[in-house]
Amino acid sequence: MKRKRKPTHAQAPAKVVTLEFDDNRLARDLFGAEDRHLKSLEHRLGIDIGVRGANVRIRGCETDVETGERILSHLYGLLKKGLPILDSDIERALRSLAGDRHADLESLFAESLSLPAQKRTIVPRSQGQKAYLEAIRSNDIVFAIGPAGTGKSYLAVAMAVVALLRKEFDRIVLARPAVEAGEKLGYLPGDLQEKVNPYLRPLFDALYDMMEVERVQELIAEDVIEIAPLAFMRGRTLHRAFVILDEAQNCSYTQMKMCLTRLGADSKIVVNGDVTQIDLPQGQDSGLQTAWRILEGCPGIAFHRFTEADVVRHPLVAEIVKAYQKDEDAHA
Repeated sequence: MKRKRKPTHAQAPAKVVTLEFDDNRLARDLFGAEDRHLKSLEHRLGIDIGVRGANVRIRGCETDVETGERILSHLYGLLKKGLPILDSDIERALRSLAGDRHADLESLFAESLSLPAQKRTIVPRSQGQKAYLEAIRSNDIVFAIGPAGTGKSYLAVAMAVVALLRKEFDRIVLARPAVEAGEKLGYLPGDLQEKVNPYLRPLFDALYDMMEVERVQELIAEDVIEIAPLAFMRGRTLHRAFVILDEAQNCSYTQMKMCLTRLGADSKIVVNGDVTQIDLPQGQDSGLQTAWRILEGCPGIAFHRFTEADVVRHPLVAEIVKAYQKDEDAHA
């Protein structure tokens, strides 16, 4: 593997470190397809990385070499525990260490969610995601605001599925307001349920990613998992239920109040939304923003705010979010 070295720290004394990995298969996963994980480290840190079999040789400025060594050793340890490595994990580890060279990388990935049926583990990919999971564990009501791609809905669904499998709750209720995002609901084909299904599709996708499709369909048929428009919750009290209200920025004041007052004994509600993507009619306040203002500081209710640093989709998503936010701030 031969590449150009980034010309940073040109005058700093060079340090050379060799890392030896004892499992060829895991080493290949660590290096990434066509060594893209190593290339990312080289580009970001300005170091040279040479590969021979399952071993790597790192050369460059002492501080950057030590950072690269620490990240590779840590990620290899995660692989040995059976945890997957994403392309974005390199970037997230670098961000954590950029803020604090002594940041505890182990704790960043410690709050994992095991899904035995899928033989996989879901791991928080940022400090923000880790704090979000801790908030859900510790509180009966959690509000989360953040941009697209931060895992708000996905992690909440994962928490709900794991809690259901552990019999901590009797059912999962997933709700979304059926608000038109620039398209007309009435023009969609089919009956009411068929019209609202496209709005609920992301919740189905998350469930299918965590459980077998047949099992999800069985639990839906048995009403153990309910996926419905928010309006269907009116007049109900939900006991021993894990409730997730997704896309809550499109709730009205009345809808949000109605949802929060459905909370029954031994239940939990997670409310997610992105306040930069409000599709309510002009002049109508978002129930999510209003609830945040009214309820902030209430005991038993947690408030969590994600930033672009928590985006776990393609790395470009974080840059897109940042660029749009900059433009909106400039024209506010």
